[in-house]
Amino acid sequence: MKSNLFISALLATAISFASCNSSNANSKKNTVIEKPITTENTKIQVALLLDTSGSMDGLIDQAKSRLWNIVNTLTTLKYDGKTPDIEIALYEYGNDGLSQKSNYIRQIAPLSTDLDLISEKLFALSTNGGNEYCGAVIQDATKKLKWAKDDNNMKLIYIAGNEEFNQGGINYKEAISDALKNGIYVNTIYCGDKAQGIRELWKNGADYGKGKYFNIDSNESVRYIATPYDDEITKCNEKINKTYISYGAKGSAKKMNQETQDKNAQKVSASNYAERAVSKSKAVYKNESWDLVDKVKEDNTAISKIKKEELPAELQNKSEAEIKTIVEQKTKERATIQKEIGELGKKRQQFIDTETKKTKKQDDLGNAINTSIVGFAKVKGYTVEK
Repeated sequence: MKSNLFISALLATAISFASCNSSNANSKKNTVIEKPITTENTKIQVALLLDTSGSMDGLIDQAKSRLWNIVNTLTTLKYDGKTPDIEIALYEYGNDGLSQKSNYIRQIAPLSTDLDLISEKLFALSTNGGNEYCGAVIQDATKKLKWAKDDNNMKLIYIAGNEEFNQGGINYKEAISDALKNGIYVNTIYCGDKAQGIRELWKNGADYGKGKYFNIDSNESVRYIATPYDDEITKCNEKINKTYISYGAKGSAKKMNQETQDKNAQKVSASNYAERAVSKSKAVYKNESWDLVDKVKEDNTAISKIKKEELPAELQNKSEAEIKTIVEQKTKERATIQKEIGELGKKRQQFIDTETKKTKKQDDLGNAINTSIVGFAKVKGYTVEK
């Protein structure tokens, strides 16, 4: 009897112990904190590789004339109903002013959302001499630019120039193969006769890169269509500039650069200036690194983190509450102006589309890039919303 009681007690203890362990295990299991899954916004990444050898002044002029038009085409693309981030990189190659050791290539700007920086660097380009190594510049752009990983991102290289595509010690087919392994499609734009570009392997490069081959007359000036809305858009651009509040060590210089790039666009043509103003009304034109309005959109606690000496002189003696009120006011002003530009921009584009149908489409750098971008976007599942 005593033996039976002892066994029963032992079993009860074991069951109780097992139950306790099970309870503890469940308790530990329930307290495991899973890391939240963070996903980056979809990106459209475009690397422009421009030949700056002696014969390419016209190509550079077309790039200056079409930058904001290309940006505006990119802003019409949506993925899952959302506007992707736009990053543009800039390379030059084939310039004898560059180092032979570097294969006469130079990364001018990395993939960046800072569109004023791209404009600044583009307008600073000059041509000189010529040893054009296409394979080398494609390889450099593939390896050294920070390309996004996910498949839903659109990653495109556009290389523009002339002369034989297979110059230099780096095999262009191997360079393009490496690009494709990273989901980067290579498009080629030959400055000259279409058949000549095919003979000089520019089409072959595009075929290898699963991209598009274009030829353009780089010496032809870009033709613009003036619209009844350009003057109104210009006035809106002047108003929107007053909504920017610089901060930080580079804030003042960046704000001045914004005005400089306005002037650069205006020097090209009134139509180009209007294109830039339309770009500035879009969500992709953001300057959180130097503009307090954009910074607060990104981080609503930003004002409390910024030192007084980093603010413009007119705000340094203001309280945090006063600065917050000013930023809120400028945010509302900007939103109103952006909406007005957006509406004018749509009417402007409709006018341009109607007029363009009446004449033969010009084969220039901007049209070549825009046509292929829209084509790639549809294949990748993006939608076009004008």
